Parts: sequence; structure tokens; C-alpha cells
Amino acid sequence: MRLSVLNGRVVDPASGLDRQADVHIADGHIVAIGRAPAGFEAERALRADGLVVAPGLVDLAARLREPGFEYKATLESEMGAALAGGVTSLACPPDTDPPLDEPGLVEMLKYRARGLDQARLYPLGALTVGLAGEKITEMAELAEAGCVGFSQAGVPIVDTQVLLRAMQYARTFGFTVWLRPEDPHLARGGIAHAGEVAARLGLAGIPVVAETVALHTILELVRLTGCRVHLCRLSSAAGLELVRRAKAEGLPVSADAAVHHLHLVDVDIGYFDSHYRVDPPFRAVRDREAIRAALADGTLDAICSDHTPVDDDSKQLPFAEAEPGCTALELLLPLTLKWAHETRTALPAALARITCGSSAVLGLGDEAGHLRTGSRADLCVFDPEQHWTVTRESLLSQGRHTPYLGMELDGRVRMTLVDGRVVFER
Repeated sequence: MRLSVLNGRVVDPASGLDRQADVHIADGHIVAIGRAPAGFEAERALRADGLVVAPGLVDLAARLREPGFEYKATLESEMGAALAGGVTSLACPPDTDPPLDEPGLVEMLKYRARGLDQARLYPLGALTVGLAGEKITEMAELAEAGCVGFSQAGVPIVDTQVLLRAMQYARTFGFTVWLRPEDPHLARGGIAHAGEVAARLGLAGIPVVAETVALHTILELVRLTGCRVHLCRLSSAAGLELVRRAKAEGLPVSADAAVHHLHLVDVDIGYFDSHYRVDPPFRAVRDREAIRAALADGTLDAICSDHTPVDDDSKQLPFAEAEPGCTALELLLPLTLKWAHETRTALPAALARITCGSSAVLGLGDEAGHLRTGSRADLCVFDPEQHWTVTRESLLSQGRHTPYLGMELDGRVRMTLVDGRVVFER
């Protein structure tokens, strides 16, 4: 189908494009930006006056809960939520039931996603069999099945020798290992940031040193093996400083932070509000400011949603018993815009952290996160000024739990295109 998106503010962070223009699409690809090609006649014209036309968002961490946890969410519900949030490409962690440690499971998940014909799905394979941390998986076979990297999700590998062998294997084949740095012994039993708030509320704390000790181990193994590692969901100023030094040294590492950690801190827990129970926990104000600074200087490559839909029975419990996680696919864009507004970050620079920056981490090249002639027509068209209130009814995700319930945000997706097809329209 041939269509034109007319008179929008076209922003492509990867190329630096930022101007008022039309975007012309044919056969699933962008054929021109600005003047239409000779002989081009659009079958449909989409008005984008006052709207931003950007690449479809790329999310590095979205749990879709299939297979095994369909009572929390389904592939259909979360793919729909992704499109409502302007997300056209997403990576899903392997902590399903069973975990994504067999090629057949990965192929089944990708087949299901293709059948829905919505957002593009990029699975992460399990680094160890059953995520048990004892035996490494057949990464080469999982990669052939469609895995773009290998992860333990939130399950740590206690045996450092197993981690070493996994990184050596990955380095041999050029795979990327995704790790969330947290020492399981130092974090054991913790549910909130170890600080004054946790002490006052009587909550067991997870100290910053749990992140930094794990980071020291990972970075030493990177130096030894040369394995490319992506560090997931960094949460502390001290941890970010270690990553900054590692990058200056030239180590092959990249890093992300969850979008909620750009805004919320441990004080926001209030009186045991389980909506604020996340993993890693919200830390101190200085840590939040360090995350913002790390996004500005390039220490952090991307912002992710860390979308983790949780059912009512698991969330509506006392804080210490509630399951960690919150829905965020539909909030990734407005919360990124909120950070950009508060820090006076230019729109292209902010969008880079959820488009081309994320695409580079996944190794997708021009496959996602770009808006230029010849690229796939995966677009996010949004109104940066639209005010809306986050309610359970306004979210399409099956998981309706988020710290932002009842709050007003700016920025709402109006249209999402995948392969030049309008797959969501508000």
C-alpha cells in the first residue's frame, strides 16, 4: 500500500533529521521524505499537523508473559499495548515458563508473534539451561532459532566459573551476553533500597554494593574474555561510574536504565505502596540524578520500559509480599519526554535513547530505530503536547499496575505504523 504522512515534524535521531516534511511510503518502506517521487500517488494520506513523526520505538525489555504466565498477560494483550505506546520492535527476556532455553520454544514464540502481525519480536535466549545457572545452553542453536542475545533475566549465576564459560562461548560466536548486575548474596532477602526510607519502614534493604560488586566481577570477565556484554537496568551512581570507566577503557559494554528510574526514588514508596515495588529498587535522589547524567554523557546507551505485567492477586499485597514489576510499554514515550523536558534535553537526543540507541544494542542496524529513505516504514506518530491521565482503563496491557496511576503525563501516540501499515490509531 502507498501512503503519505503529511506535514509532521519528522525526527530521525540517527541521521540528525529534524524538520517539517511529508513522509511517503510504498511496499513497506520509506521511498521519500519531503517531495514525493515522480509518479507516486498515495492511496491514503495521514495528516500529521502538529505531530511528531519518529521511528518506531525499540524497547530492550518487555516481558510478554508467554509461555507459562498467561494469567498475568498474553502475547495479544502486550503486543497491543506495545503498538499503543508506539513500540514497533521489542526484546523479551527468557524468564518464561518454561524458559527460552530450547530452539523449539523460541521458534514457537516467534511464530505466534508473526501470526499476530503486529510489533517485531526479538527474543533473548536463556544463558543457562532452565536459568538454573549450572549448565550453559546451546547458544548457536538458539541464535539460529532467532535469539538476538543471551540472558539470565533477573536470575543470577552464583557459580562464577559457569559465567566465565558462558562468556567464552558467546565470544567465540560473537554473541552478546545480557546481564543485570546484582550479587545474590548481598541482595538476599532485600526488597527496597538500603537507606533511611527502608530503615524507617522496616523493610529489608538491597545495598548499592550488591550492584557494584557484581559489576566488578562482570567487567573483569569482560577484560579476560573480550565478550560483548550489555548491562541491564543499572540503578546506582556508583555502578554507573564503573561503567563510565569501563567504556573509557574501551571495553565492549553497553548499558540501559529502566524509564521509571529516571523519575522515582525510594522516598516515593510512601506508606508501603506496592505499585512502587520494582527490581532493582528505586534508589536515592543522587542515584536518580546520576542516571540522568549518564544518559546525557553516553554512559547509558538506552532507556527501556522494563515492562513486567503483574496480576492483581500478586500485586495487591503488603509491600514485602507483592511481586515486583509494573506495566510500562505505554508509558515509555511519555516518561522519556518528561525526562527530556525536566533536563532540557533536545527531542532528537531523547528519542535516540528509545530508537537508534536501543536498536544498536540489539545489533539490528537499519532494521529498526531509523527513519530515512529506504528504511522500513516502522513509524511512531505522536502528539508531544497532549495531556492525559494514566488510569487502569487507559492502558491496554493486561497488567494495569504502575506507580503512575492517577497522574497526568504529556505525550500520546496517535498512530503507529509497521511495514507501512497503520496498526494502531487513536
